[in-house]
Amino acid sequence: MKKLVAIFAALLAAALLTYSTIAQQGQRGGGMRTGIEALATDDHTGFEAIFDGKTLKGWDGDPQFWRVENETIIGESTAEKPVKLNTFLIWRGGQPKDFELKLEYRINSTNSGVQYRSVELPEVGKWVLKGYQADIDFQNVYTGQLYEERGRGFLALRGQMTRLQPGKKQVVANLRSGDELKALIKTNDWNQVHIIARGNALTHVFNGHLMAQAVDDDNAARALGGLIGFQMHVGPPMKLELRNIWLKNL
Repeated sequence: MKKLVAIFAALLAAALLTYSTIAQQGQRGGGMRTGIEALATDDHTGFEAIFDGKTLKGWDGDPQFWRVENETIIGESTAEKPVKLNTFLIWRGGQPKDFELKLEYRINSTNSGVQYRSVELPEVGKWVLKGYQADIDFQNVYTGQLYEERGRGFLALRGQMTRLQPGKKQVVANLRSGDELKALIKTNDWNQVHIIARGNALTHVFNGHLMAQAVDDDNAARALGGLIGFQMHVGPPMKLELRNIWLKNL
């Protein structure tokens, strides 16, 4: 009898150890329980680098503000060279429709953003864009939200999933509180941005966390393709740094 109890105890211990191992691997995203792969923010499978790390080849912007240093695109204004009208560094390699865009940024003042599915407004000024924007600002009041430059304004605040219809913006779901998400954004340090635009669904992910999402059902106002760009905002002197810029067409 004692022998049977000992054998049963050994088998139970082995079973518990196996279950514990599987659970831990599942929690780490090993996929043994769910089949879902772990988050990999540096995964660039299928992506193309659209910044060569050395020059602004393929990019177009006001040369008094934009340059390249240490494999980084720098947009910088000073008291002597202020930005008088929101100006953009525009990628001239195409006008993506459905895509994923990944990059890293760092900012030391005021406001910026990643522009996408945008159009130029030469009647307003050279290097001026209108369209969707993944918002960025130094104090992280707006960082991560979906804004429409020179358009409908705020489309999805940080922590919201919205549905956009003609003359109406409706919150479909609250993802997490804006303050919780703000705490995940680094100040005066590098942050990762992942934008997914597929059909009329727009998704902003910062540092691996879902910040804002919108479904744009406003047929007349929405854009299903367009230019990519980076913004320098009017205001005090600022420095915006960008690196590791990757694009994947879907």
